[in-house]
Amino acid sequence: MSHRRSIKADRVLGCFLTLLMIASSEPILHAETNQELKSLSPSKVADYMHAIVEADRKIYTTYIVKRMQEQGIVLAKEDWENKNAIPLPAQFLHISSKLVAESGYGIRFRLISRWPIYRRNGPATEFERKALEELEQNPDVPKRGIVYTGKKQLFQAIYADKAINTACITCHNAHALSPKRDFKMGDLMGGIVITIPLED
Repeated sequence: MSHRRSIKADRVLGCFLTLLMIASSEPILHAETNQELKSLSPSKVADYMHAIVEADRKIYTTYIVKRMQEQGIVLAKEDWENKNAIPLPAQFLHISSKLVAESGYGIRFRLISRWPIYRRNGPATEFERKALEELEQNPDVPKRGIVYTGKKQLFQAIYADKAINTACITCHNAHALSPKRDFKMGDLMGGIVITIPLED
């Protein structure tokens, strides 16, 4: 009987010691995680952001806009605020980017194109213009670099923005202000610019 109690006590003690070791090692695990976060490159952060932006946009375009329009529930229109409509995919991204900008972290993302419907969506810098040209040649490789706004140093990454849905293609090909009206599925339409402030 005493032998059984001894085994049981040993097991309880063993479990207790294991829990104690885990609890005492927790600050070390957190310290390592914090160190990894500090060493995360702007390029990697931009890649993570782009993955999220693209996923959100694809869900909105494919599972909301396309589905709603096919079922005749509601249309996506440019003047959606004044109609019984929902925003176009490009407007959805613009609204999202505005909310992120208002967060105060200095992070920005936006759509640009060599063939913008509105001039404000054209490349704003030489870096952006060259990036769009290079993406036409090799859309699978994002263009990255350091840019400056006054004394602020910013990291920018520009990713290919391809025609993935008929809603985007139809809008651009039919819009009265569009300088290019022959987009096809899979064509490069422009780029998604992600801008991250760098600490001095």
